[in-house]
Amino acid sequence: MTIAEKILSAHSGKKAVSSGEVIVAAPDFILGQDGTSPRAIEVFETLGLRQVFCPEKIAMVIDHSAPSPSLAVSRKHQTMRTFAARQKIHLHDVGDGICHQVVPEEGYVKPGDLVIGADSHTCTYGALGVFSIGVGATDMAVAMASGNIWLEVPKSIKIIINGKLPRGVYAKDVILYIIGELTASGASEISVEFYGDTISEMSIAGRFTIANMVREMGAQAGLMLVDEKCRRWLGEHGVKDFTPVAADNDALYTDVKEYDASLLFPQVTRPHSVDNAVPVNEVEGIAIDEAVIGTCTNGREEDFHIAAEILKGRKVATGVRLIIAPASRKVFLNILKEGIVESLVESGAAFVTPGCGPCCGTHNGVPADGETVISTANRNFKGRMGNPQSLIFLASPATVAASAIEGHIADPRKYL
Repeated sequence: MTIAEKILSAHSGKKAVSSGEVIVAAPDFILGQDGTSPRAIEVFETLGLRQVFCPEKIAMVIDHSAPSPSLAVSRKHQTMRTFAARQKIHLHDVGDGICHQVVPEEGYVKPGDLVIGADSHTCTYGALGVFSIGVGATDMAVAMASGNIWLEVPKSIKIIINGKLPRGVYAKDVILYIIGELTASGASEISVEFYGDTISEMSIAGRFTIANMVREMGAQAGLMLVDEKCRRWLGEHGVKDFTPVAADNDALYTDVKEYDASLLFPQVTRPHSVDNAVPVNEVEGIAIDEAVIGTCTNGREEDFHIAAEILKGRKVATGVRLIIAPASRKVFLNILKEGIVESLVESGAAFVTPGCGPCCGTHNGVPADGETVISTANRNFKGRMGNPQSLIFLASPATVAASAIEGHIADPRKYL
């Protein structure tokens, strides 16, 4: 069996399951955010459900519109706070951070778990060997009450990445390149397993970046093996009792892809599709109005260290807004203690509340008509940041930082 088949088998009470089979499984953790939880609460109450199955296994995070930008959103936040207090579930309020940073950071999930979340990038936790997938608000509501969810066991593909990352190339560049190769639907509803020495050498932050973005090639989950580096990270976040899951040697995959990371260049994804990736030199010189570093894809300490290395002693170009969105309160405090915040602010950056920030287009950093943004976020669909008349390019924190300095898309390698 593949990793997905093993985890789903263990959570369905069956000895073995295989791709295409429909099962009822018991998730270890359920989460929602402020864009989806109010609808889940509405469904929960409309169905006449009264009590969640296990409060400790459920969390709601106010991150997409935090702080609230309107009265309508404030009412939704109030609904979440009231429901969470009544049901005694975990609630992470304004400023705690993005669900996909908060959930692993708080030690809510562990290797071998089945996790469902009413957010498409729930796949992020696959970096820790967790089978985690996004579901709809209705599925979240019923699972909160019953402790079960029906799922179709996905097919799996194996991606092997070997080679030392060249200077100026990061995890974000790796996954943008792979999405460009496979296309936005190249792994539709499939579970992706990542292997190779590039992954082994990569930090946990880098692994989160890759697992987070498998949804941009259509995948349900992006899974990685639990190694010593992963065990240390889990231990630092209070997770010690777990059983990692690995695929069998004779596991069946629909495809196996191999990549040599040592041949990669810094990547930039052009509007309006995440698979529209090219080497930075093909778009170098395109003027920008806004630069964004952060979100659930690249809002961790490592990302801000990379940006600060480039920005230290330099200034953001006149006419460019550089917006920084830490992934969590803990990340924000850490970079504050390390002097990273001071360095970035002195360069001209503006910090927003830890959370999704400009990524989802509900408030912070909405671009004007005709403006161009370069961002470390995971999506560049038309209108993603709140204005369909703007253009969004995606890149690594290094490329975004270099571009903010020059006022146009720039190759970060000259600053490293």
